[in-house]
Amino acid sequence: MQTDFPDAFSLDGQTALITGGASGIGYGIAEAFVAAGARVVLASRTESALAEAADALGPRADYRVHDVTDFDASAALLDSIEEEHGSVTTLVNNAGVHLKKPAEDVTAEEFAGVLDVHVRGAFSLSRHAAPRMVEAGGGGSILFIASMTSLIGMPQVAAYATAKSGYLGLVRSLTTEWSADGVRVNALAPGFIDTPMFRQAVEGDPERKEKILRRTPMNDLGTVEDIGQAAVYLSSPAARFVTGVCLPVDGGAAIGF
Repeated sequence: MQTDFPDAFSLDGQTALITGGASGIGYGIAEAFVAAGARVVLASRTESALAEAADALGPRADYRVHDVTDFDASAALLDSIEEEHGSVTTLVNNAGVHLKKPAEDVTAEEFAGVLDVHVRGAFSLSRHAAPRMVEAGGGGSILFIASMTSLIGMPQVAAYATAKSGYLGLVRSLTTEWSADGVRVNALAPGFIDTPMFRQAVEGDPERKEKILRRTPMNDLGTVEDIGQAAVYLSSPAARFVTGVCLPVDGGAAIGF
């Protein structure tokens, strides 16, 4: 039976786990998911920020204090959510850290730390979430929040770019393993979005900000709402036949000149 058009973008009955969900892009995704009818569980390391965000989102929001680099705690996090809210049907791997410095100044420990948060943390949660989605019988959606550095070269972000490029390899590989069982795996590549992390990246570097705007055909920064709405689409029935893709939401920056 064909889904009614308005319902195609509904997340009614879905439970979404959003890492790094207390602020920035993660919070924007959470807002959009709640508006689309989902229950959301935010996860990050700082309880005060989580509690404030969940309170602002309303009764369909909850939170768990969780460090994505505590790989042994991934299964317990999912267990805790299932006990209270049922199976997680959408996982948004959004937690991240930024490191801006010349490549020759990045230590091995700093490089590994960025990969631990982005790649190992996201993979750990994904590998535990996917079998549960299959077992629950309804399939699911796993979404990786990639970056412009997944698509284009940028200076002074070697560790971050390596991590975000690694997401695209994970998306392709996991798609081939899980999609036949109903678990869709996709990525969003936000362009230059007005968030605290973006402001930190361009702080004291007006040339960098000007260059970003020059190469963005829409000549503007994106908003967290732009990313949230795209995330709703990729997690909704409207994207039933969409898996293995990276969707840039970037005002044209990936192809800009």
